[in-house]
Amino acid sequence: MTTTLITNISALVTNDPAREGDSPLGTVESAAVVIEGEHIVWTGRAQDAPAADTVHDAAGRAAVPGFVDSHSHLVFAGDRTAEFNARMSGAPYRAGGIRTTVAATRAASDAELEAGLTRYLDEALRQGTTVMETKSGYGLTVADEARALELAARHTDEVTYLGAHVVAPEYADDPGGYVDLVTGPMLDACAPHARWVDVFCERGAFDGDQARAVLTAGIAKGLTPRVHANQLGHGPGVRLAVELGAASADHCTHLTDADIDALAGGDTVATLLPGAEFSTRAPWPDARRLLDAGVTVALSTDCNPGSSFTSSMPFCIALAVRDMGMTPHEALWAATAGGARALRRTDVGRIAPGSRADLVLLDAPSPVHLAYRPGVPLVTDVWRRGVKEK
Repeated sequence: MTTTLITNISALVTNDPAREGDSPLGTVESAAVVIEGEHIVWTGRAQDAPAADTVHDAAGRAAVPGFVDSHSHLVFAGDRTAEFNARMSGAPYRAGGIRTTVAATRAASDAELEAGLTRYLDEALRQGTTVMETKSGYGLTVADEARALELAARHTDEVTYLGAHVVAPEYADDPGGYVDLVTGPMLDACAPHARWVDVFCERGAFDGDQARAVLTAGIAKGLTPRVHANQLGHGPGVRLAVELGAASADHCTHLTDADIDALAGGDTVATLLPGAEFSTRAPWPDARRLLDAGVTVALSTDCNPGSSFTSSMPFCIALAVRDMGMTPHEALWAATAGGARALRRTDVGRIAPGSRADLVLLDAPSPVHLAYRPGVPLVTDVWRRGVKEK
């Protein structure tokens, strides 16, 4: 395999615990990286770098790990422009708007759904996202949920079964019957294509008992749980996630002290989705409160057509710093290593020997510019699995 030396890096964020003594993010100044095949094989000062087959001059740019986006909904058709316009004119956000996308998604062909999926994945990649989880949840029939997951699995390893997004319209008067479908025939058809099982545990979606039934059925099929929890109000989602060993509890906007104690005492990551608060004018999650309690925090886009139609992790970093009480370093860690923790990955979210060669160069001398210059397209170069994509 050939080797590539990326040198003349102003500041290299490694997220490498072996380098934590250098800085909170294991940052190396005046740095270089060597890639061999799909992996990082060396990091350090540029003056100490070994020879390589090819050399890429970073020209004094900062380098960060590829962003790890651990929560998105990319298999859908249509958009919800009218709903967004109404919301920005004063209408409240409610979970039921999902049904609009369900109707459009059911009517779309496989080719149309896959074209949309790849469009948004490519869009995210251009902005530095090298790992992206995505979910089903806009079909709500056995066939439509299964085809969504089959399409997603062609393009990402991180696929989540979300048949329990909302109750399907055909079951509006029989939510228990829909839970039986989600935990029975739909799960049987979907589990082979997914790694994770998720549920929207919220008013207007699924209550605590229903959510427990969905998650335990998924666990029995070999899927690992994650939970849409405590977005619209206080509820049982966060503590249920911790109790069942979920990889993440996502949203975490409305938390009691007991919720935070549960997260701090478990292994469940609190994944915060500031794009949703931005797009719904909802209260911001209190990241500072979580971090000060010792909770592991991730940031994600929640890219979806209803409540957070953005694929930009840099945008979410800027929001987290401006409105959620995070420092620039904390937000960058949450968008890289934190996302990896939420996906239970150790090979991504860092730049260290043995990790996957996912690396982003910024048109800036410091990664702080991700928050300092919001909305500016700072990503100039992206390597994924050792291949320069941009």
